[in-house]
Amino acid sequence: MNVGITFDLRDEYLAEGYGQEETAEFDSIETIDAITDALSSLGCHCVRIGNIRALTLRLAQRERWDMVFNLAEGLHGFGREAQVPALLDAFRIPYTFSDPLVLALALHKGLTKRVIRDLGIATADFAIVECEADIDRVTLALPLFVKPVAEGTSKGISADSKIHTRGGLVTRCRELLNKYRQPVLVERFLSGREFTVGIVGTGSRARAVGTMEVLLGGDADAEIYTYMNKAAYETRVHYRLADDDIARQAAEVSLRAWRGLGCRDAGRVDVRCDDRGQVHFQEINPLAGLNPQHSDLPILCSLSGIGYTELIRMILESARERSH
Repeated sequence: MNVGITFDLRDEYLAEGYGQEETAEFDSIETIDAITDALSSLGCHCVRIGNIRALTLRLAQRERWDMVFNLAEGLHGFGREAQVPALLDAFRIPYTFSDPLVLALALHKGLTKRVIRDLGIATADFAIVECEADIDRVTLALPLFVKPVAEGTSKGISADSKIHTRGGLVTRCRELLNKYRQPVLVERFLSGREFTVGIVGTGSRARAVGTMEVLLGGDADAEIYTYMNKAAYETRVHYRLADDDIARQAAEVSLRAWRGLGCRDAGRVDVRCDDRGQVHFQEINPLAGLNPQHSDLPILCSLSGIGYTELIRMILESARERSH
């Protein structure tokens, strides 16, 4: 199988002058090497394509592949993760992971929660603040939790994200609106256990491969999986595979969300419990990171006894089944 690999290489964007936080979601050469090695060991001939600009040039030169292993996150707009899949759809080239509709929806956490709520899945009460005037219209009870509506890797989430006062809500929303130039998601704060659930497969074939509990250490920002906690996870965070009743409920909720949204091949669902232990959907990542050491999905799979090459094989096999 001739497999192209699309990706946004972080070092390339840093060399162009973009900042560390702007490029936090992009891939390292270590990740691309690991995926190339895994695909090659599975008998694939790999072609490293790169970002959407490189893909566009290759397509214009009539280059084609049997499958594209898509990691491209994109840089601008709510549809940035959907850009490469949309282009591949136009040329009828199969690719891994979800389609443009799902990727665009999932990136906007507020719209995703509206669909999740319509599916009858529990999610914390929320409001979307699109401008400063919207802040006064938020009627949710304190404490609250705020974050940018369309960022990953916990960008925009800090110790200040938990809000205890109306004044704090105004201040934090203003900061996020000004910095990220996008709406702010305001949610009722959930104080219970936090999990991320790894899922492999599509539709009825999708299954949870493990439920990982996120436990914050004494040196971590308290109560919240912040950008800094995630960046320094080796010293601030402990990951534990969980298999009790609540963890199994977390897996069930995650699978319902995965299937209800139409996600494909592999990804993660983040959930958190309220103070009564009820599991609530938080957000979904249908284009999860695949760094073999640092990304949550490979860490979770490793804890579950699934090696990195086996994870890549399952993703590729799911995509092949769909394309046929």
